[in-house]
Amino acid sequence: AGHLLMHLIGSATLTMSTINLPSTLIIFTILILLTILEIAVALIQAYVFTLLVSLYLHDNT
Repeated sequence: AGHLLMHLIGSATLTMSTINLPSTLIIFTILILLTILEIAVALIQAYVFTLLVSLYLHDNT
């Protein structure tokens, strides 16, 4: 869902870049923030996966 949202906002940014510069900058800032959020979610998922694998291996060895 995040990738689709980023694609839609990116397309809107390109479309609006010829119309209005201030709104384009605001949308671009939102796009940067969504990218940071996507990276944070990926890091949390990697941490949880590693934690669960280590707990599983600890219980079964």
